[in-house]
Amino acid sequence: MHNVFLGIGGNTGNKQKNFEDVYAVVEKEMGKIVKASSVYETPPWGFQSDDVFWNSVIEIESSFSPEELLQKIHSIENQFGRIRNMHEGYSSRPIDIDILYFDDLYMETETLIIPHRRMHLRKFVLVPLNEIAPTLKHPLLRLTSFEMLENCKDQSVIKKIFN
Repeated sequence: MHNVFLGIGGNTGNKQKNFEDVYAVVEKEMGKIVKASSVYETPPWGFQSDDVFWNSVIEIESSFSPEELLQKIHSIENQFGRIRNMHEGYSSRPIDIDILYFDDLYMETETLIIPHRRMHLRKFVLVPLNEIAPTLKHPLLRLTSFEMLENCKDQSVIKKIFN
């Protein structure tokens, strides 16, 4: 079994229902949820939108490879109505799932980089990650989740919505 941390986010549609449903789908199709952070309200990152995001981090145990998980993620995002347009950059979406960590693996391919290459820059990832895994060490930066959060320059206001 592999130990995987996933970032979950979304800012359109019925966010509460989307989050409840995506946790169930992840557990059914990807692996057992071991831990889940609280859900946080966060501003959009990297683009403008009137719709705030909800974000959380979950830890799962999965038997799938990183590439298999990525395929499952794209399928799940499509089920929730996510439309990807690589030319537009960041945009609003009902559900977004990112692989943050996969064991202590480092990999970089055309379609997948693990650990997530921007996680250390984003409070909307670091706050929930620090909640469930403060001592988890980034395999390249050699910093814990707590240390990355302490060093993060992102000034976004992150507000806990519910556990």
